[in-house]
Amino acid sequence: MRQIPPTPGDALQAGAAPGHCITVCTRCRRTGERCLPGYELISKLRVAVAVAQRSGLLDAAFCIDGVACMAGCDRPCTVAYRADGKGCYLFGDIEGTADIDALVAFAARYAGSDEGWTRETERPDGLAGKTLARIPCAMVIERQAPDADG
Repeated sequence: MRQIPPTPGDALQAGAAPGHCITVCTRCRRTGERCLPGYELISKLRVAVAVAQRSGLLDAAFCIDGVACMAGCDRPCTVAYRADGKGCYLFGDIEGTADIDALVAFAARYAGSDEGWTRETERPDGLAGKTLARIPCAMVIERQAPDADG
């Protein structure tokens, strides 16, 4: 599997523990095409997020990485957003360069949300109709053992 090394302009500095992650499918491809656009999208996202951070449009740290498959094969290329304690999003039909600004704008909206929820109307126009899933965050529930007496 091809690894994408961090670049000097990467949005996450070495040793930093990000609160937010953007994950891109590296196996997605359009029907009948050999190109795997995920690798190029990761590189472009890293640069665009770093630029947004330097310009003050995005104030959260994001890891940006790839995964072999997110089961969105019918709507490539797929991109997921996740963070501890927040709902996750999966978007499909992502067009590399055309959707970069929308992906970065969503990153800012997502980072600014306490629970990660956004309405369709709050998402950038470039992501309209591209939401494949919104997954609630995991809830940890403690259960107490029943008393010995009852």
